[in-house]
Amino acid sequence: MALGGPAAQLAIVALTVIGLWIGARALVDSTVRIARRVGVSELTIGLTIVAMGTSTPELVVTVDAALAGLGEIGVGNVVGSNAYNLAFILGAVSLLRVIPVERSLVHRDGVALVCSTLAGFAVLFDRTVTGVEGALLVGLFVAYTAYLVRDEQTAHSIETEYAESRVTGAIPTGLSHRARDALLLVGGLAIVLVSGHFMVEAASTLARGVGISDWVIGGTIVAAGTSTPELAVSLVAMRQGHVGMSVGNVVGSNVFNVLGILGIAALLRPLAVGGAAIETLLWLTVLTVLMVAALWSGRRLSRTEGALFVCSELARWTLGLLRIFG
Repeated sequence: MALGGPAAQLAIVALTVIGLWIGARALVDSTVRIARRVGVSELTIGLTIVAMGTSTPELVVTVDAALAGLGEIGVGNVVGSNAYNLAFILGAVSLLRVIPVERSLVHRDGVALVCSTLAGFAVLFDRTVTGVEGALLVGLFVAYTAYLVRDEQTAHSIETEYAESRVTGAIPTGLSHRARDALLLVGGLAIVLVSGHFMVEAASTLARGVGISDWVIGGTIVAAGTSTPELAVSLVAMRQGHVGMSVGNVVGSNVFNVLGILGIAALLRPLAVGGAAIETLLWLTVLTVLMVAALWSGRRLSRTEGALFVCSELARWTLGLLRIFG
């Protein structure tokens, strides 16, 4: 058996799954303790720090692809990751328990999610993302993040009760505790990112071995691989009762992927994609609107709705791998 053969790649994938769960547990626990100490809501932490942290694999892959002139893998990774985050991750989380949603997530961040998706569709409609368009996307992301921080400071309302958290014990106030939580956060994020990187490498190698196209690889295999940190963090957070962080992580990651990552990549080098990108972008836009509508209707995502979203993502993968769609 060759070291780089299919069996070795499958073993790497299995080991990275373990790494993702270990890193996600450390990341969630440390982040919750830090949030409790400084009085910031789990939702805001999930929408900003955790979301950008878990989206680092998408940033690395998309920037690398852009610099290498592989626009289809870079853009496909962003679009595919967003579809995977919404349909599969939120759907899978809702199968564990019905997801209650805070009012601010639906009214404020749900609108931001739809608008960012429409912005991504608009700049990619001509199948290119120029440097000017990239700068515009990054500017929109900075404005959204600034608004989140300002809204948190003015409202100072934590709707998700930390008392329901499984993080036990008094809130640590000593420097040693703060240093420990900071190290756990950085260490957990590092484990998640390294595990995600090797999972992407192994999965991509397996996919190319069977002749799958760059766009399909970017929109499915690589997208799922770079989204494994979001999946791990969201599942661990939900199991521990941190609903705001679990859902905020997904929503924040999707906004950051389109506005921040796509924008940064285009600033470094303009991106170009083929016609298949428009089909997948339409799919993502409809999916985003349906997800926000489902959350808006009853401020919750039921198990039935979650199962339907998971099935939609499995259908997208099947159609893509069979070269019928995307």
